[in-house]
Amino acid sequence: MSPVFPMLTVLTMFYYICLRRRARTATRGEMMNSHRTIESNSRASPLNTEVVQYAKEVVDFSSHYGSENSMSYTMWNLAGVPNVFPSSGDFTQTAVFRTYGTWWDQCPSASLPFKRTPPNFQSQDYVELTFEQQVYPTAVHVLETYHPGAVIRILACSANPYSPIPPAEVRWEILWSERPTKVNASQARQFKPCIKQINFPTNLIRLEINSSLLDYYTELDAVVLHGTKDKPVLSLKTSLIDMNDLEDEDYEEKDGCGMDSLNKKFSSTALREGPNNGYFDKLPYELIQLILNHLTLPDLCRLAQTCKLLNQHCCDPLQYIHLNLQPYWAKLNDTSLEFLQARCTLVQWLNLSWTGNRGFISVAGFSRFLKVCGSELVRLELSCSHFLNETCLEIISEMCPNLQDLNLSSCDKLPPQAFNHIAKLCSLKRLVLYRTKVEIEDYDVIASMIGAKCKKLRTLDLWRCKDITEKGIAELASGCPLLEELDLGWCPTLQSSTGCFARLARQLPNLQKLFLTANRSVCDTDIEELACNCTRLRQLDILGTRMVSPASLRKLLESCKDLCLLDVSFCSQIDNRAVLELNVSFPKVFIKKSFTQ
Repeated sequence: MSPVFPMLTVLTMFYYICLRRRARTATRGEMMNSHRTIESNSRASPLNTEVVQYAKEVVDFSSHYGSENSMSYTMWNLAGVPNVFPSSGDFTQTAVFRTYGTWWDQCPSASLPFKRTPPNFQSQDYVELTFEQQVYPTAVHVLETYHPGAVIRILACSANPYSPIPPAEVRWEILWSERPTKVNASQARQFKPCIKQINFPTNLIRLEINSSLLDYYTELDAVVLHGTKDKPVLSLKTSLIDMNDLEDEDYEEKDGCGMDSLNKKFSSTALREGPNNGYFDKLPYELIQLILNHLTLPDLCRLAQTCKLLNQHCCDPLQYIHLNLQPYWAKLNDTSLEFLQARCTLVQWLNLSWTGNRGFISVAGFSRFLKVCGSELVRLELSCSHFLNETCLEIISEMCPNLQDLNLSSCDKLPPQAFNHIAKLCSLKRLVLYRTKVEIEDYDVIASMIGAKCKKLRTLDLWRCKDITEKGIAELASGCPLLEELDLGWCPTLQSSTGCFARLARQLPNLQKLFLTANRSVCDTDIEELACNCTRLRQLDILGTRMVSPASLRKLLESCKDLCLLDVSFCSQIDNRAVLELNVSFPKVFIKKSFTQ
């Protein structure tokens, strides 16, 4: 009988390996089916009734298409009951993010991506919503009314925004995540992903968005949170079925979202005596450094614990020339920065976007970090970093003399006077102040100053600058002949009858992107001037004009051979038949014609 037992052992191990491999290589559909199996076995008791609630309030977001002083196309439309659903189409009462597709990545103003970004972090935007009651989530439904498919991650927070007592600990847990996928239909849908159960109640939900695969702006109408007041009890069958707990990608998502163990891994005291360094001793130092460049930050920290040689390599400041901490926003705190500090003395690119909110990073902690690590900084990304105050901008201006690129988009808690410190950054080449409280009394004066002082300016975004006139645009165009990108979307005081758009076309021959969104006065003369003078044009948005004909667009397309995006949504003279004919003649150009039902 003895030979039988080894054979059984081998068969058992083989069966386990097969299951393990199946769990690792399962498609996302198989994973979701497994999650459905788990959910079907987690029945709430009859007394534990389900609570269904719409979002009470939108408390934070990264961007929106609309204006801060309006409700049209803004994130605030996500609060409350649906305004549009189940209707499909483009409606101003929905929530719309600022960008879609890959067009923004193809602009002259696009920034290079950071190295060491984990492959499972692909979020571009986010919105956070609060609900009246804290519940244990059983479902989250997103009502999408136009071009669905942008939601890629849903998270829940343990903190209650309405509690008068600050929480001792703030935890974020991923309820559901998915890589960006293409949804071929543009019609409305109720998105109902299968979420996992968490061990704390929540009334703060975060949606993360990736719009790169969309053909147009996604529009969201409402978010519905289903949950129970008491924690649901899983049946015993669950632990026997859920093979996805072994799936590597899920593990990486949990680990990639937080910095819980990362702080300990950075500490040199965590290194224990281990085996010798094997053949690594024989490799050139530079070659090992090159190999380690391919590791993500958590992997670099894990590797630092293997032996003294690799610990030395993993702690080398050359490994932290480009440091992207945005993927770890959920747990990055003062302690994390303190452990990183000694390794970041040579950092040149630093991304702290989305980090530090709800007290995770203090002004003192940020200041200490920059005083040690700011001298070599060239690029600093601080989008949606709500811990920033005037002291932080003062520290940046003093500690970062080489800074060329500063992104403060959606830092809407900075007071207006804080921006005075930016004037001390003499090497700046790129500055993003989208959704900030910077105060501008006269946009014409600003445009005139830019034309006089910034002769080499390449890109300028004046989106929704409602007071700029043809005078400011004329001085801007004459003073900045190298402009390649100009966004004048939703600037209603600019009128084609003044000749401002025609002069732009004649004075800016290097234009590659021009957005004249929602300017009703753009006419055939303007389009023909662009065709004659701006042959390098690649992107043109004339959404909403009533005075452009298909004939002038054909001239433009024939002249501008590199044109790849043409938005003629709501252009009354451009009907679907005209768009179809232009698409047949110019198949390489994405011609967008939106509609409302």
